[in-house]
Amino acid sequence: MAITPATTIVQNASDDGQDRIVRLDAGPADIAELKRLLRSGARFGNEQFDEDAHLDEVIPKPWGYEYRAYVDELFDCWALHIDAPHGTSVHLHPRKLTYLLCLGGQGVTTGLDGTSVPLRQGSIVRVAPGAFHGTRNAGDEPLELIEVESPRNKFDLMRLKDDYNRAGTAYESNSLDTSKYPMRKVLSFPHTRMRAHTPDGRFRFELRTGMDVFYRRRAEDLFHIPLCVSGAVYADLEILTGRPEDARRVHTDMQYLCVSVATARAKTA
Repeated sequence: MAITPATTIVQNASDDGQDRIVRLDAGPADIAELKRLLRSGARFGNEQFDEDAHLDEVIPKPWGYEYRAYVDELFDCWALHIDAPHGTSVHLHPRKLTYLLCLGGQGVTTGLDGTSVPLRQGSIVRVAPGAFHGTRNAGDEPLELIEVESPRNKFDLMRLKDDYNRAGTAYESNSLDTSKYPMRKVLSFPHTRMRAHTPDGRFRFELRTGMDVFYRRRAEDLFHIPLCVSGAVYADLEILTGRPEDARRVHTDMQYLCVSVATARAKTA
């Protein structure tokens, strides 16, 4: 049986060939380590959508903090703030697909095979189910990321290695109050909640139609994340960047979660 390589770089369809996405796939080392953990009695959790209310607050981490930016029945988008020189655990999600989108700062995501993927603003890393990975801040400023997860299940997690003695532990159960920037229901979409901006006000989150994105590209736009059923079913999302050289086609009949740098006007709105 052919083995999928643990790391591949895929060229997206862009006119100048500059837009790239790195794919971390589960390789033999990932499968062997996962088998070992399962045989030792390790278990994965399951999120209870209507009960785990603390997931809508800010979750403190020894490396910084993270919080939900958007959630519905299929997609869960989290914002990660990783302080220098810290990093996440080496962990995996056995059942869900993850995309890491870099909003700012510099970092590196490393696979179990030792492959290191540099991160800078605009970088996209696709982490397949079952692929161990860890991300570390490699600069002097905070590393800001968006983590797109599908299917939604925050407790689909197992930590293998950790700088803060959390290897083998479950996802955090503590949280910080976010009443000043709460998750709000999106009335036009059932079971959907989102935030308007990051706690520090640097980045904005908006729902926009593909038609709006197509006719109103903005200089402050960083990413356009398609919230499509097909993307969840086929475990593949065509996440667009806001860079002028990204000439991939916007689907006008699709809904996008847009992440942008907050302008002075937006911060005072």
